[in-house]
Amino acid sequence: MAGGGFVESGLGRAHLYEYKITRYFIFTCVVAAMGGSLFGYDLGVSGGVTSMDDFLIEFFPKVYERKQAHLKETDYCKYDNQILTLFTSSLYLAALVFTFGASHVTRVYGRRASILCGSVSFFTGAVLNAGAQNIAMLIVGRMLLGIGIGFGNQAVPLYLSEMAPAKVRGAVNQLFQFTTCLGILIANLINYGVERIHPWGWRLSLGLATVPAAIMFIGGLFLPETPNSLVEQGKLEEGRKVLERIRGTPKVDAEFTDLIEASNEAKAIKNPFRNLLKRKNRPQLVLGALGIPAFQQLTGMNSILFYSPVIFQSLGFGSTASLYSSVITGGALVVATLISMGLVDKFGRRAFFLEASVEMICCSVAIAITLAVKFGEGRGAHWDGLVPSELFPLETRSAGQSMVVCVNMIFTAVVAQFFLAALCHLKYGIFLLFAVLIITMASFIFFLLPETKQVPIEEIHLLWQKHWFWKRYCEPDEKAHELKEKPEQ
Repeated sequence: MAGGGFVESGLGRAHLYEYKITRYFIFTCVVAAMGGSLFGYDLGVSGGVTSMDDFLIEFFPKVYERKQAHLKETDYCKYDNQILTLFTSSLYLAALVFTFGASHVTRVYGRRASILCGSVSFFTGAVLNAGAQNIAMLIVGRMLLGIGIGFGNQAVPLYLSEMAPAKVRGAVNQLFQFTTCLGILIANLINYGVERIHPWGWRLSLGLATVPAAIMFIGGLFLPETPNSLVEQGKLEEGRKVLERIRGTPKVDAEFTDLIEASNEAKAIKNPFRNLLKRKNRPQLVLGALGIPAFQQLTGMNSILFYSPVIFQSLGFGSTASLYSSVITGGALVVATLISMGLVDKFGRRAFFLEASVEMICCSVAIAITLAVKFGEGRGAHWDGLVPSELFPLETRSAGQSMVVCVNMIFTAVVAQFFLAALCHLKYGIFLLFAVLIITMASFIFFLLPETKQVPIEEIHLLWQKHWFWKRYCEPDEKAHELKEKPEQ
């Protein structure tokens, strides 16, 4: 292939891609996106359970006593207990370890296999948590949930990105975020409903995590593998049949040719993790695998999702009021996600990143000011308030997504483990710190992330060759030059 041939053929074929939005395509994406509900349900349920008196009495009596001592007061330190936060963070520690095993399964056996493995592990962990008799059982159950999330978060975004046509890929990728937010809302509603069931309501909250896991497993049995994965496994005829079915047309020659070219390049890569470190993959590594997932957690928004009932109770809310307030938070998330699904392919990922950053900065500063003015130091006052999955080329996609999940889970675990301690010591200042980190993230996105809307997933690499900064790492003919030299090695 000539020096510029790869670029010219890729750019020449993109406009030839044909597709229809078929019922079969919608079914596959909706079922696969259920993987987000596992993550979301856990995000929503854990914070609510840790705020329930019956749960605290059984496993954390000292925290319960401290809570009772400041029942109707603002006290930033009510829930500052490292073992209690380990109940939340242990899940993410397990997820980051097992995501590398998930990468192997995803690449060798397919995205569908990882989705099924994740649902089984999550189901088992939910059963163990619901029947826990001691802290050790709770932690082991949480680790099994984490393994499930490690598999699901590794496979589902890849599955959605590879199944979606370029022009609607943003909205399809947002399905994962939507089901995550829906899972959070449902968990908050369940927590609110079972809080009055004494003394085992918290067991029902944790045990109902089996429902989305079962739905995901049963639905996963009927899912096809993605055309990209089938081609990667050498099942060309099957891959083309699936591509024709999800695109609703037999005219898939251009897209299928690109899949085969990408697969041939992927097969030449012996170690995808080592390949991810190469100079030409620097943009995907820095942006997709490290920067975006790290900032996603350091901005502090997930810490609010983890501990919203705990935060509300720390500020003097009653138990029921804090759970009800969390329902409102979850509902707002679902509405916001629906809006972004409808607009992301029109305005683009980069624009949404920057717009959301402005909103989060304003919210963080407003929260800090409100807490500082209303509660001061916090004692005695009374209360009278998506992108990485599409950045990687096929040869590093599974490894890259593992890095995304790993980095995401590292920072999630850190935030989950230390947020309550930081809230205790920094008080309202923690939200000012989040605001500074969000400003840093917005600058990172503004200068380094190109717009990827409506770009075919196998041609994302062409964006780096035109970017003012990344083009120095991604020469246009580098890929073709490497392919030309391979037979001689």
